[in-house]
Amino acid sequence: QVQLVESGGGLVQAGGSLRLSCVVSGTIFSINNMGWYRQAPGKQRELVATISNRVNTVALDSVKGRFTISGDNAKNTVYLQMNSLKFEDTAVYYCYAARIGQSYWGQGTQVTVSS
Repeated sequence: QVQLVESGGGLVQAGGSLRLSCVVSGTIFSINNMGWYRQAPGKQRELVATISNRVNTVALDSVKGRFTISGDNAKNTVYLQMNSLKFEDTAVYYCYAARIGQSYWGQGTQVTVSS
C-alpha cells in the first residue's frame, strides 16, 4: 500500500509564503499521478495542482502564478510552494497519490492566512 505524510502547514500573514511537503512511502511503483487538493470552510474540496505522468500543472485558476508544484523523486516527496498567500487560501490541504484503480490520501495540513 501507499502512505502519505504531509507537513508544512501553519499560520501565515497575507502576502507570506509556505511550502507544503508530502512524503510518499510504501509500494509506490505505478504511481503516476500526485498532487494537492484543498478544502476551505463551507466550500467543497478543489484540486489545486497535480503531477501527472511527469507533467506539473496548477489546476486552480485562483492560485496560478502564486503556487507551484514540484517533486523530488529521490526523496519520494511532492511539494506545494505557496507564495503571496491570501486570506482566501485558508484551507486544509490534502496530498494525494494515485495509480490505476487506487488513490491514496494524506491526513491534511491546515493552512491559515491572516490579514
